[in-house]
Amino acid sequence: MTTLTPAAAPPRSVPKPQGRLGGRWTRFALRRTGRLLVSLWVLVTVSFLMIHLVPGDPVRAALGMTAPTELVEAKRQALGLNDPLLTQYVHYLGNLLHGDLGESITTQLPVSETISQRLPATASLAVLAFLVAIAVAVPLGVTVAVATRRGRRRRTELAFAGGSVVLGAIPDFLVGVALVAVFAVGLGWFPVAGRTDASSYVLPVLALAIGPAAVLARIVRVEMLAVLETDYVRTARGKRLPARRIYLRHALPNAVTATLTLGGMLLASMVAGTVLVENVFSWPGLGSTIVQSIVTKDYPVVQGTVLVYGLGVLVINTLVDVALAVLDPRSTIGEL
Repeated sequence: MTTLTPAAAPPRSVPKPQGRLGGRWTRFALRRTGRLLVSLWVLVTVSFLMIHLVPGDPVRAALGMTAPTELVEAKRQALGLNDPLLTQYVHYLGNLLHGDLGESITTQLPVSETISQRLPATASLAVLAFLVAIAVAVPLGVTVAVATRRGRRRRTELAFAGGSVVLGAIPDFLVGVALVAVFAVGLGWFPVAGRTDASSYVLPVLALAIGPAAVLARIVRVEMLAVLETDYVRTARGKRLPARRIYLRHALPNAVTATLTLGGMLLASMVAGTVLVENVFSWPGLGSTIVQSIVTKDYPVVQGTVLVYGLGVLVINTLVDVALAVLDPRSTIGEL
């Protein structure tokens, strides 16, 4: 009698890795792109509604009460303000997609041309101020953290905390006024206003950088103190590694996450803060342009400038999110 043996079960196929991290990166990119698009749509819609939320006739307000009715009507027709609101919105979106921001009511120049002429002055001011704030805040925060670790040098800690709070609370434009009064008018070391040579950058850059540098230095100190008490730093000390290597190679990189997040927020606030600082120093940038446009009720220029400022803030926030994801993918990419 023949004994039947059961057929050998086919070998199980080993599942291939599904690229879990790659899938998380994809979801992260989709989430961030979706948030950016929604925020951009809200920004565009709000900038469009600005001209319709102004009481009265914006064209009459811009041209003056003595302007002929025919001129006002012609300008309204040119701006499309006589069309239904939905039609205006669709035309506005279409023009934006083609890079058309409209035409200034007062100068008759394209808004995009005005922005392209003024944007470099504002961008250079904000970027320089951000670099100065980082260059001051990170070494200062690290030095104070090391010096005041475990309750040492209590007076230094109190002086640093009090000074950073005061400096961080003073508005940028008031800092600018004080700098002009002391270093431009009083001592005559720097130009009072205008954008001329390298010396004209000093006071406006300091006006923008002092407050953020004080706030960022406090964050760097707090993060550094937390990192200095971790096990791997204790291990590095136990190995008798040089103090500079412990602080710069082991502690500082791990304290940079919160600093980077706040640094991105500060850069975005510096871009917005240029509006007032530029008017203090008569700086020929977008900040002074938007204020002049509000005074003259040149709403197409106000719309275009608000779009540029808002887009700059959105791009900066997105870049910070990407940088955080690269530095710490386990926590940032995995968030829901």
